[in-house]
Amino acid sequence: MNTSYKLARLLTLLILCSTLLATAGCKKFLDTERQGAYGPEDYPFPGGSGPYDQFIFGAYNELRAYNLHSQFFILATSVRSDDAEKGSSTGDGGANALEFDNFPVTPGNPWVNSLWLGHYSLINACNTTIKEVNTNQLITASDEIKKQTIAEARFLRAYGYFNLVRFFGRVPLIDTLFSDPAAQNNVPQSNPATLYQFIENDLLYAVANLPLKWDQKTFPGRVSQGTANALLAKVYLTQQKWSQAMGAANAVITSGQYNLSTPYERIFGEEGENSPESVFEVQATASANIPTANGVQYAQIMGVRGEGNWNLGWGWNTPSPNLDTAAYEPNDPRKARTFLYLSRNGMNGETDTLFRTVYGETTPFWSRNPASGALPNKYYNHKVYTSPQRRASVGSNSGYWMNIRLIRYADVVLMYAEAANEMGNSSEALAKLEWVRARARLGTSPGTLPTITTTDQIQLRNLIRRERRVELAMEHDRFFDLVRWGIAQQTLQAVGKTNFNQNRDVFLPIPQIQIDLGRGVLTQNPGY
Repeated sequence: MNTSYKLARLLTLLILCSTLLATAGCKKFLDTERQGAYGPEDYPFPGGSGPYDQFIFGAYNELRAYNLHSQFFILATSVRSDDAEKGSSTGDGGANALEFDNFPVTPGNPWVNSLWLGHYSLINACNTTIKEVNTNQLITASDEIKKQTIAEARFLRAYGYFNLVRFFGRVPLIDTLFSDPAAQNNVPQSNPATLYQFIENDLLYAVANLPLKWDQKTFPGRVSQGTANALLAKVYLTQQKWSQAMGAANAVITSGQYNLSTPYERIFGEEGENSPESVFEVQATASANIPTANGVQYAQIMGVRGEGNWNLGWGWNTPSPNLDTAAYEPNDPRKARTFLYLSRNGMNGETDTLFRTVYGETTPFWSRNPASGALPNKYYNHKVYTSPQRRASVGSNSGYWMNIRLIRYADVVLMYAEAANEMGNSSEALAKLEWVRARARLGTSPGTLPTITTTDQIQLRNLIRRERRVELAMEHDRFFDLVRWGIAQQTLQAVGKTNFNQNRDVFLPIPQIQIDLGRGVLTQNPGY
């Protein structure tokens, strides 16, 4: 990267940051500067796996970037769905945030551009790694190590493009480094079919060249064959390639590397990180000496917005009333691990009821009247609630140490069940559905989450969809599920998101700043 390009990009980012700070409406946005990078000796695991670690670690490091997996990702994947609302106060985040909740998101929204930049930064790091493996004459390595490193880079690149094609539809396909980086602005958009074929090819290469497993004590979070097959299953499922999706998911299931032994209430806390449930998980850490630089600002954005010990975050991405009242079967224990209910302050004739966190703490009062001093939201996302012991040891409430679960084994099992049902194999679909429900009902009273027995394809389809919603609630799949099922408009409008337009809002707008930089090479999505 030449000096002039660095200066030009820095200027662009400074302008973008100025715009964001002027429009964010949330003082805590000042805490969102890009975190420091790991060195090859400490992220996300010690060096020693190969001489290209310094490059591939740079790609892994991008997974923690603010533009990739924090505020903008949460808004685009979760808040746009019927599972979640933006949360906090109406003015917090201003119009930029509310557009994601209420539609439409406008082309000039700078946060859409941030999402675009975050994913292309990941892709650039992957392309850099691949180029170094193929051309760096100063490094000697076996063909096996070269292929393995390229496989890791191609998996991460596929993940980046899979998000981009689901976010934007048509995006530039960049699979190399340009001698003149500004030339990237002249790459036209590829259509989704071309992008999906590219993603599949990257993932098939990754499946063929990644190890079956890594030593999790030494290399936690490093992608494996199972990770690649799981993402490949999701890519196939999105395209309704049912047979291929079933096959890729089955490869994960039969690998013997994952299981559902971790109780649901333990998956999401610090003690559940990199459990047998984990298929793809962004690694983060923090300490009293380094409270943020090695972490990710993910949990803080969704943390309880309060005072004192309850000043845990922004209070964004809160579960929706519809998820609370319409999604769960009676006594489903997964609900308590998804919703962090606050104690009710005698509203609507209710007597005060003490609610507790997963760590046994009594929650503070909630009131509809913000002037009372009580917290403004009556529940929060319990899946990102941090351990009070860890907060004390780090000396921070920020939660920067919390990993991000991107693909869980239960997700893979449910993908298999969905594909099997669409293929007419109800027995396999029911068996896998029961795996997930059996884990969920552990420790409950008889009759909770009864075994599903229907073999009617339509009924079973709807039951599998409901199971995906409650099992994976607030985990960034719901909006994409609604779109691929073709029910986004009816579902979102039914819960009050009446501005949603199927012909426009399944994709975000192409950022106007990118259209301007390309001087007309990029064209806007329909409806914007």
